Amino acid sequence: MSDLLWDDVRNFFDPDVMGALPDVFVEGTSVADWQAVFDLVRSDGWAWEFTEGGVAGPLPLAVEVLTRPADAETVELRVWPVPGALAIFRPWSAEGIDFDVDLRELQGQEGVDILCGLLTAVGRRLGKPVVMTAEGDCGHPVLGFDPDADRVLLMADPQFR
Repeated sequence: MSDLLWDDVRNFFDPDVMGALPDVFVEGTSVADWQAVFDLVRSDGWAWEFTEGGVAGPLPLAVEVLTRPADAETVELRVWPVPGALAIFRPWSAEGIDFDVDLRELQGQEGVDILCGLLTAVGRRLGKPVVMTAEGDCGHPVLGFDPDADRVLLMADPQFR
């Protein structure tokens, strides 16, 4: 059974309400946490593509990515935990793990289940909360993985977003 039900959270999956690419993040992280995410991607068999300056290449160690010069090319780790559902991780800083999901790919109960599975996998691996906010509205989480509850919970009323 899913942590959340589509009928209860459909507003949080509406690209017109949340923006097409809501922000998902984990605060208070380290290089080791980024490495744990890289390892999760590999060990769970998710499809992925790592790019630097738009050029695809092998997934390096997190320490190599996070210690690059400030003027280095932009890097992205594109992950498909299931076919057709993309999460884009942007390793800009060791202190926070930021990624986007595309709500247009996460519709209906199946989309809710995919997102809950992704947030849970990342949160369990790190032992930290993983929260989602509307695109560009990082101060107001709407849902997220709570490691104490070991599940994804609502953090705002979806009727009043």
